[in-house]
Amino acid sequence: MPAPTVAVAGAAGFVGRPLVDVLARRLPVIALSRAPRPAADGVAWRRADLLSYREAHAALAGADLAVYLVHSMMPADRLVQGRFEDLDLQAADNFARACAAHGVRQIVYLGGILPAGDPAHLSAHLRSRVEVERALADYGTPVTVLRAGLVLGRGGSSMELLLRTVKRLPVMICPSWTSTPAQPIALADVIALLDWVLDRPETFGETYDVAGPEVCSYRALMLAAAAELGRHPLTIPVPVLTPTLSRLWVSLVTGAPRALVAPLIESLAHPMLARDRRLQTRAGVPGVSIAAALHTALAGGAPPEPRAFRAGTDASALPMVRSVQRLPVAGADMRAVAAEYVRWLGARFQPIVRTEGDAGTCWSARLGSPSGALLLRFEADAAVSAADRVVYSITGGRLADARSVGRFEFRAVLGGSAVLCSVHGFAPRLAWPIYLATQAPLHLFVMRAFGRHLARRGA
Repeated sequence: MPAPTVAVAGAAGFVGRPLVDVLARRLPVIALSRAPRPAADGVAWRRADLLSYREAHAALAGADLAVYLVHSMMPADRLVQGRFEDLDLQAADNFARACAAHGVRQIVYLGGILPAGDPAHLSAHLRSRVEVERALADYGTPVTVLRAGLVLGRGGSSMELLLRTVKRLPVMICPSWTSTPAQPIALADVIALLDWVLDRPETFGETYDVAGPEVCSYRALMLAAAAELGRHPLTIPVPVLTPTLSRLWVSLVTGAPRALVAPLIESLAHPMLARDRRLQTRAGVPGVSIAAALHTALAGGAPPEPRAFRAGTDASALPMVRSVQRLPVAGADMRAVAAEYVRWLGARFQPIVRTEGDAGTCWSARLGSPSGALLLRFEADAAVSAADRVVYSITGGRLADARSVGRFEFRAVLGGSAVLCSVHGFAPRLAWPIYLATQAPLHLFVMRAFGRHLARRGA
């Protein structure tokens, strides 16, 4: 019987790169990335923007198993409108749908350790991790979840933040969150555990906390990293420094984007301790010490700069605009939501905008009267539209660049408990500064107004 093929989403990332190397020693690997590499050594690299279902479906062809390592989508579009948790949710939903369509028999997901206590008090970052877990399981593919806290390894964003802080500051201000206990784990141990659970039916549908054998504070971790580098900074506890000020301070010192710093600080606001380490006992991976993990991570000179620290990709060759908003509606048929949107848009913005046509096939928005300028034209994609998803191609109008066909869709996610409205691959016809000042904010205004409309009518 041939060895199963495993697809790794996020294959070019901090965890993905070494995992692909390990898996390729025993299995055929499909490595998914927005910027793939030439195929080599049993690894087939495929381009996949997971915010596009079509790309996700095409990329997963031939996969028997899948590993999902995408935690923080950083779309390369020129403009991205939407919260990170909504972007992550759409990507996970696309991945899960595609896995189900191809008969993938297991998804392995690396998430985050959840602190004890009321789930309602989780940070937005950790709530998003839980949503992704739910989304990946929504279409019937068994999911194995590994939850980790800080992962110590060469080239990781958290590691880079740590190193830049201790290298650049002879005196380190330590807010109260740096005293919260955590349980870091070495990258090599995470890789070994991800490898071990693959294609083991006894792990299907299970959730495991994974962590190293030692508990320490982030302050102690900084001092341990400094010692490994031969430095001895002075630390000064400052209990009054708020998380907001901490984000500004860490971003200023390290040069990291605040969007990257915020999740780390939020996750350290609560103890990130493993409830048990039963998976590691079964797999024979007890974990190495913090000192050993740091030594390995720092061996071999300066690590590569994480992608999250680099300047954005040139957007000229990519879709220019992406927008994802969550609507306050649950349990609805997306065909009814789309039809209501078309009706409401024409009624709410008359006499400025007029809608015409059938939301189920083709509709358009015009300026004012029936003879007014065609603003945008939408054609339903019958092949993929259903009760839980309605997709339109943006095929014309004076506001759309004819060189690109964008997509506009309504999608039920999380078992119908939430709805995402999104625009992908849209290139505006207006000059970019004019678009940013007019059409872009107007789109957000319209979608928020539609959300309020749905909330009022209890849809």
